[in-house]
Amino acid sequence: MKLINKDLVAKKMPIRLAINSIYKGLFFLATLFGLLVLAILFYRIVTQGIGYLDGDFLQNFASRKPEEAGIKGALIGSLWLMIVVAPVALLLGVGTAIYLEEYAKRNWITTFIKTNISNLAGVPSIVFGLLGLTVFVRALALDRSILAAGLTMSLLVLPVIIVAAQEAIRAVPRELRDASFGMGATKWQTVLKVVLPAAIPGILTGGILALSRAIGETAPLVVVGIPLFIAFLPRSLMDTFTVLPMQIYNWTSRPQEEFQQVAAAGIIVLLILLIFMNSIAVFIRNKFQKRY
Repeated sequence: MKLINKDLVAKKMPIRLAINSIYKGLFFLATLFGLLVLAILFYRIVTQGIGYLDGDFLQNFASRKPEEAGIKGALIGSLWLMIVVAPVALLLGVGTAIYLEEYAKRNWITTFIKTNISNLAGVPSIVFGLLGLTVFVRALALDRSILAAGLTMSLLVLPVIIVAAQEAIRAVPRELRDASFGMGATKWQTVLKVVLPAAIPGILTGGILALSRAIGETAPLVVVGIPLFIAFLPRSLMDTFTVLPMQIYNWTSRPQEEFQQVAAAGIIVLLILLIFMNSIAVFIRNKFQKRY
């Protein structure tokens, strides 16, 4: 009994290969279109902003005159914001993922929590801004400070970090855990010495992507009430500040054409900062991948 009709396969194979080539070409064109649009945007930003990108631009504060405008206050403010967001979001996110994957019982409550965490990752960012305004700015009376904004942005990226950490922990082979238990290690020793080191590449990938989103978000900060114009540097977590996206938004809303070029220079700085963050993530991830 023949299980494969070779004549039928030979008859349909040219049609299948043609359909495969058509879809391959369509996917290639879609990819090429996205890259082309990205290249055009990048070229336009660079050509508009490169003339304003110099030492004075990085050292000056915001100004009503485009030739004197700088990004010092917004750049330092973004770094202050990351000082709050990074430890809070990573510690809470990874800790939650460890509990849900390693300690929580498999029941409907755990499933309900995981489902809602995944749903929160898709909630519009402005909703988190409203939550931060209600809880941190008004209820806790933190005002428009770095701490209030940092906690708000931590809530924004927390679901993304939790989901990424869960996937990374879940991907660790069960055999590694069993081998650790067989050597007499406790549950926490196994998690700390075996599971986390093996899951660090995935955790770092999700964490850096989440922090990159936080440093480029504007809507939650607008709702919280972060000012657009700052001419001083913050000295503590309770000081008022501004960030790169807010400053760029302020410049793009100005009617003068020169401010559009200043905004392009600010976008270049923001892109460099994001590339630097992702480069660090790639370096650390590759280092751990060589070890495990």
